[in-house]
Amino acid sequence: MLSDSQRRTIVAWRPWLIAGTLWLVIATIASGVLWHLRSDLVESQARELGLLSLALADEVDRGLQGAQEGLQAMRDEWGDGHLLLSGPQAERALRNRAELMPLVQMVWLVDRDGHLLRGSESIPVPGLRTFLPALPGLVEHEIAISSPWTPGIDREMLVALAIRNQDSSAAASGWIVAGVPATALLGAFSAAAPAPDVQMAVLRSDGVLLAGANLSAPTFDTSGGTSRPVGRPDTQLRSYSDGRERLVSLHKLPRYGIDVVLTRDLEAVLVSWRGAAQLTSLVTLLLLLIMALAVRFVQHAERRRTEAQQALEAQRARASRLESLGTLAGGVAHDFNNVLAAIIGFGEMAQDAAPEGSGQARQLDKMLQAALRGKALVERILAFSRGGARQSTVFEFEPVVEEVLGLLASALRPGVVLERRFEASGARVRGDPTHAFEAVMNLCANAMQAMPDGGMLSICLERVHVIEPRVLSHSTLRTGDQVVLTVSDQGAGIAPEVMEHLFEPFFTTRGAQSGTGLGLAVVHGVVTEFGGAIDVRSTPGHGARFTLYIPECAGALDEPAPTPARVSGGAGQRLLVVDDEPALVALAEEMLAGLGYEAIGHSNPAAALQALREDPRRFDAVITDELMPVLSGTQLTEALRQVAPRLPVLLISGYGGALLAQRAAAVGVTRMLAKPLQREELARVLADVLR
Repeated sequence: MLSDSQRRTIVAWRPWLIAGTLWLVIATIASGVLWHLRSDLVESQARELGLLSLALADEVDRGLQGAQEGLQAMRDEWGDGHLLLSGPQAERALRNRAELMPLVQMVWLVDRDGHLLRGSESIPVPGLRTFLPALPGLVEHEIAISSPWTPGIDREMLVALAIRNQDSSAAASGWIVAGVPATALLGAFSAAAPAPDVQMAVLRSDGVLLAGANLSAPTFDTSGGTSRPVGRPDTQLRSYSDGRERLVSLHKLPRYGIDVVLTRDLEAVLVSWRGAAQLTSLVTLLLLLIMALAVRFVQHAERRRTEAQQALEAQRARASRLESLGTLAGGVAHDFNNVLAAIIGFGEMAQDAAPEGSGQARQLDKMLQAALRGKALVERILAFSRGGARQSTVFEFEPVVEEVLGLLASALRPGVVLERRFEASGARVRGDPTHAFEAVMNLCANAMQAMPDGGMLSICLERVHVIEPRVLSHSTLRTGDQVVLTVSDQGAGIAPEVMEHLFEPFFTTRGAQSGTGLGLAVVHGVVTEFGGAIDVRSTPGHGARFTLYIPECAGALDEPAPTPARVSGGAGQRLLVVDDEPALVALAEEMLAGLGYEAIGHSNPAAALQALREDPRRFDAVITDELMPVLSGTQLTEALRQVAPRLPVLLISGYGGALLAQRAAAVGVTRMLAKPLQREELARVLADVLR
């Protein structure tokens, strides 16, 4: 089994291995193609060189054959005595015969002792020892060729051809020698050469160079260290001791003892191929660079994706933990609300009955104060759990922040400097303004507490348009127009282990005297209630920055609620009270009776619905709890609307949130109230709905 580190190493190196393998495959294919092109180019040049060598050798052969036939004709004339050897016409006759022979420029008649008998030009005959085969041993049908020589200044180099004239008479014995320009042996090479670097040489069988063109070496060596056939059987690729390679095409003319050789340096042949190879190498290296950059980009993208996935998983884990805590806190708060409802309700009635100024009245006052503090604590828990029964309105956000800063300005600690920047004038949001005020206040108070020695407290309010969803530290930000509140401090920062529990209720890093640990929990609950998101950035030792994103609302501003006037009691209206807690039913009946109403209570919602169906006109209003067995308050309202569509319904709940408000409005609930109820609030609402 592989360890996690080994698996991570394999995953990290996998793109490099894939890219490297792919590049090696491409490089191998490119190398194979280049080698194939090189072989084809060398084969093509070898064939071309071999064909050219064959053509030139054939041309030299025909020229020498014509010269040999002319010399043989002269030999026949000499033997028959028809060739003039003396007199003024002899030189002209020899010149005419030289002009009739291919390649030949001049001729000489030499006796068997090597003395010049007659010549077509006043040029000395070449040395007889330079011929091959040697003239004394030359047979009748052979032709001998001399080494090249220059007959004089400003004269071109010549090569001599000689045939033997064998006759019984001494006067007709000797040799006929013809002078041929060395360049004539090259034929049409200068016009037919495929490239300036192609070299041609005409060699005698003993290696003497008779003629050459474009020769760059002092000798024309056709031997080499190694060779192999290429292109044609008469063409080879030879490697020389100087490290160079040459294409060599050799054609022999054994009748004359001559070799016609064409060569070309392999480097010159491969010039264009090397350019293509360099370009291919450059492209291959560029491809390697691109693939490396692509792998780096993929790894960077994968790392970012992994980090985003980890951030999303962490955010989901936090959200799930906070959701679970919210559900738990909401359930506890609901049950606690029922207890507080009884305490506050019966306490208010006991307070009414107690003599004014008595010890009992003072004790009841303290009890009610404690109960109201408990009510405020429950409201904060419900704000975190998003379970409070509330109504939302459209309001401008900037005045709420201004109000908070106005209160903070008079309570700043020494050394704390308040910096503000507002760029969202007129921005509207939907929610509870009181909860928004509490969230901003808690956030600013928390920032001041993080700077006991002073520092800069910065508050920024602006608008942004979010194009695509983003994963934040503790939420997922949706698209659309957002009102953004940023609160930054210069405190000690937030440790990573604290960041995980930052918004949990009752979690605090301060002492017990510094609060309940509900401040940031309330902030989280309020922002979630508004449909927003929270992002927290902090580096230990460098402060923290809290950013709240709240969706901007385009709706019209709601009119502020009028100041409630003092209300009078009821006039005997009959009210149906439904709650699964018998103690709360008894409390409501007694409280309503004290307010001048006739209350009929039911702890069974099904029985209450049956009473309504039997006589819908019997009741003037219905007061019902939401969370009840068998039938919830909203289900009861939906059912009674079939028999009493205009009957006012007050829904009381300590848990439910915005979803409950939407559900209640959909089934026709007239008004929602939050537990625990206070008598004056209940009297005011009843007077309003029964008016």
